[in-house]
Amino acid sequence: MLSPLFIDTFLLDYHLGHVILLGLIVSLLAAAPLKSQKVIASIVAGFGTILLVAPYTTMPQVYILAGIPMILIGALLWTMAGN
Repeated sequence: MLSPLFIDTFLLDYHLGHVILLGLIVSLLAAAPLKSQKVIASIVAGFGTILLVAPYTTMPQVYILAGIPMILIGALLWTMAGN
């Protein structure tokens, strides 16, 4: 069993932005077999919104600013998706 000290020293290198990006990657991989552009677009736009409204004290500003283009890309993907 891993000691709590080892887990704590491992997790100290990461912040909320890393966790949100990991969730985005896992969600995109899970939605890939569906082959639906609207699902991918909603995931990208949703995580962009999450990045934009996340507390700015828990991660660098680059992650927060990355939420704006993610929302725009998600909206563009949704618009370009077929029926």
